[in-house]
Amino acid sequence: MRTTWRLLGMLTMTAPLALTAASAVAQSYPDKPIRLVVPFAPGGSNDVIGRVVAEKLGQNLGVPVVVENRPGVGGVLGSDIVAKAEPNGYTLLMGATSTMAVNPNLYTNMPFDPLKDLTSITQIASGPFLMAVPASLPVGSVQDFIALAKAKPDTLNFGSSGNGTSLHLTAELFKMMAGIDIMHVPYKGAGPALIDLISGKIHVIFSDMAALSPYMKSGQLKALAVTSAQPAPAAPGLPTIASSGVPGYEATSWYGLLGPAGMPPEIVSKLGKALADVVNAPAMRTRFFEMGIEPAAGTPQQFTELMRSEIEKWGKVVKASGAKVE
Repeated sequence: MRTTWRLLGMLTMTAPLALTAASAVAQSYPDKPIRLVVPFAPGGSNDVIGRVVAEKLGQNLGVPVVVENRPGVGGVLGSDIVAKAEPNGYTLLMGATSTMAVNPNLYTNMPFDPLKDLTSITQIASGPFLMAVPASLPVGSVQDFIALAKAKPDTLNFGSSGNGTSLHLTAELFKMMAGIDIMHVPYKGAGPALIDLISGKIHVIFSDMAALSPYMKSGQLKALAVTSAQPAPAAPGLPTIASSGVPGYEATSWYGLLGPAGMPPEIVSKLGKALADVVNAPAMRTRFFEMGIEPAAGTPQQFTELMRSEIEKWGKVVKASGAKVE
């Protein structure tokens, strides 16, 4: 009995010490540079957003936030590096729809589980894709495109930046919900797909505003709608696909900050607050608007629930499309 009480007394004394130590760590954090892993090559949207955010986040925290590009296996390689890192807040991940929601359904041997092996910190931003067609295609709306696809089955096709990419699956979701059959033509990147779209070799693409904007301004392409549930401020005048004959359709590209599982809550909170200040600053909101995205900072729980729902949603699309990567 005395041994039991002695153990309870030791535990009672140890608990406050542990809490004090954790609090001390959080108060001193950060005291050295932070590594932000972008799991893609330089130049893409993940990299651009990551670098813009890293610079301002470093200024808010008082230490450099250094972007490290670790591309490979569709973003799996870099994401796995973070999942296996020490959960001390000094190795973070730029997560996105493709890496956190699509890849778990696409790759048969994922080395980590986004919901179990990573800590959600906060969502950063989100933005829609545009549905765009060649200027020469005789359609002026989503309804026109659907009608043409149904009138001429097996004749229209769509391009993407590759099998299983966000561009591919966004179009597959449209096919499913619109009840049409258009053939997928995968390319090694969005650039080659856009070249063939302009020439009329392919008939539609779903891509981000930054990539499509120059061709829309030149009159080579025309946008029919945005893929978000609500009209996009960066694309004034364009309707949503959901309001254009495909009720319930929504597909957005989102980005967020994560770390390894087991990060101290105090550090997660400090990072979340610092990042919220960054993305909600007027200058950053303007920068995001120019890229066709909007700030979307929130709680870790909200970000986790977003990932959970998106994993389920894109799992159905991946299954229907038959896309798989070994």
